[in-house]
Amino acid sequence: MPSYLHLRLRAHFHRHTFRYSLANYRAASRASSRGFTSTALRLHAMAQDQPLSANAPLPRIDRVSPLPADQARWIQFQKIDWTDQTGKPRVWEAAARTTRGASGVDAVAMCALLLGPGQPTRTIIVKQFRPALGAVCVEFPAGLVDGGESVEDAAVRELREETGLKGRVVQMTPVVASDPGMSTANMQFAVLEVEGVGMGEELPKQELEEGEFIERVVVEVDGLYERLKGFAEEGFVVDARLFHWAAGVQFAKVNARRYGLTVAD
Repeated sequence: MPSYLHLRLRAHFHRHTFRYSLANYRAASRASSRGFTSTALRLHAMAQDQPLSANAPLPRIDRVSPLPADQARWIQFQKIDWTDQTGKPRVWEAAARTTRGASGVDAVAMCALLLGPGQPTRTIIVKQFRPALGAVCVEFPAGLVDGGESVEDAAVRELREETGLKGRVVQMTPVVASDPGMSTANMQFAVLEVEGVGMGEELPKQELEEGEFIERVVVEVDGLYERLKGFAEEGFVVDARLFHWAAGVQFAKVNARRYGLTVAD
């Protein structure tokens, strides 16, 4: 027989009321060395159509330990000797990806705009467990650029694999740094248009690789900023790139007249 907690979680899921107070999340964070709640993890698992058993397995961090440089497969640790503006020699520690291909770009993130006659513009975001954070992260779809692949092709491929959607690239940013204080990693940001996905329609099947567990969430662009703040209050970690994009849209909406911003028709 399902436990009381299981029944409550099932009810919460079917009503789509993922509302947990920030105070409760902080209290749970103090009780956990990784600062994340099993309740939020279970809600994430249920949203991916995983079994609703009270004992269903959840992702977890088993151990964190130093990684010897000769055991690193995907990153390289670097010691950078450099000289500052005053002529003083200094040392910097950094990490670099070992997967960078001929394009010179490590990764691409995608904002897919879902368009339809008489429908509000929507976008699709994803939730997945990130071991480095020990938490479920809310992000734009994104992925590494394969060797010999253009960044535009990678954007179309990664969007299809992670969301099942087929999009057309309409805008690309220049190459930008992902975390310049810590890593040499770079990326580009792509905007894609997706036609023919109606409100409430079932999304196409994802093409996930083994070991990928990605939940899709469709959100109206007009309400994205508030939705992301809600995710943060529920205990999810919102990726900076996604939040900054949403915050920029929100800032332009609210402050265009005050700061004399030009909003294109």
